[in-house]
Amino acid sequence: MPDTARPEEVVIRLRPHARALLLPAVLLVAAAGLVPFLLPRLTEPWQQWLLVGGAGLLLVVGGLLPLLSWLGRSYTVTTRRVVLRGGVLVRTRQEVLHSRGNRITLRAAGPQLLFGSADVLIDAGAPLPVVLRDVPRAALVQSALVELAEAGRSPLGGGRYRTDEIL
Repeated sequence: MPDTARPEEVVIRLRPHARALLLPAVLLVAAAGLVPFLLPRLTEPWQQWLLVGGAGLLLVVGGLLPLLSWLGRSYTVTTRRVVLRGGVLVRTRQEVLHSRGNRITLRAAGPQLLFGSADVLIDAGAPLPVVLRDVPRAALVQSALVELAEAGRSPLGGGRYRTDEIL
């Protein structure tokens, strides 16, 4: 008997909101401006090396690591599931089937309110909900998840789907 089920399709691919890159960008601009300005004013070679080394360390810790962390985190919503990938040195992958989700909640605080992003919490019956952190256009993502969850609900009972929008 041939399989008549529809193939899984990617609906949304997301990363956390790009505002996480604001501080690394400011550090890069500040270092690019301050190091050439301060370097000729320092008379001792050890002071110049200390300035260059400190600026390099600051750029790696405050600029490169947050960028790699942001690039390493992604969320993919398909017609059957939500896939969360993250990590720089240790990669993690987490999946939630739409048929398992019972409640989809938005939680926004602080700067998220200004930028229209939020954390999307998917309660899949586990002790802790699955969290898509700092998702841009979170209300649109929530409505897409609700539609996909309703479409993926089993006719044999399944769970009830509720949305709680907290914005």
